[in-house]
Amino acid sequence: MDLNQIFQTPHPVIGVVHLLPLPTSPRWGGSLQAVFERAEQEATALAAGGAHGILVENFFDAPFTKDRVDPAVVSAMSLAVQRIRHLVPLPVGINMLRNDACSAMAVAACVNAQFIRVNVLTGVMATDQGLIEGNAYELLRYRRELGSDVKILADVLVKHARPLGTPNLTVAVQDTIQRGLADGIILSGWSTSSPPDLQDLELAKAAAQSTPVFIGSGASWDNIGTLIQSADGVIVSSSLKRNGQRDQCIDPVRVGRFLESMQEGLARSSLQSTTATIAAKNAVISR
Repeated sequence: MDLNQIFQTPHPVIGVVHLLPLPTSPRWGGSLQAVFERAEQEATALAAGGAHGILVENFFDAPFTKDRVDPAVVSAMSLAVQRIRHLVPLPVGINMLRNDACSAMAVAACVNAQFIRVNVLTGVMATDQGLIEGNAYELLRYRRELGSDVKILADVLVKHARPLGTPNLTVAVQDTIQRGLADGIILSGWSTSSPPDLQDLELAKAAAQSTPVFIGSGASWDNIGTLIQSADGVIVSSSLKRNGQRDQCIDPVRVGRFLESMQEGLARSSLQSTTATIAAKNAVISR
């Protein structure tokens, strides 16, 4: 997966648009227009703040089904994503919660989105929706049927879940890439607001080799400068919203501040790498 080609940067910030409750969800408000207006507002704020991509998900449809969502949700998601695509010139992805990857792929292929997020691509996870089994077999064949090049970003040991059996991060990353054929992997903490452990990020990055690794939760301007040094990109939402509250709208000022913190971290990493390289060369010369 070429991040430069898709996002025009090797270290993309993907902001999340949390759609208001969609038709058939318990908190559905009865107005698709309200859903669209909120989605357009947040997408515009992400673009204005400098984000490199947008991920659209049915976050407020909780409680989620563990697999197929209602057809009305697919229809509403298609319309919302299409409106965002026409509004902002950023790459757009889709996450159909909790794990309806085929519906996400269908929407992405029809509206020319660039990627999807899949919570469980391989393995089995115990979640509040029950046991969720990876669906790589079906998803990869469905993508081929559609003739699509939509990229698959897959969570490894996804948040709000526990793996069945003993988790081994290195093996899980390798299986997701080599056996699940993920184009990129996502590592999160245990919940929406918790960041991944830095050591886990480093292990995942080593196991993934050339496959991009994304931070999937808990990123803020306080920690992104450190976390991004062990990852390729980040998917972020709550810390970009007004007062950091997930039920509020995206604040473009907070988006800009987040990007500044990340760039500072990347600059520090580059400087440390250059210093280490120079030191190594001097050590060789002194011999």
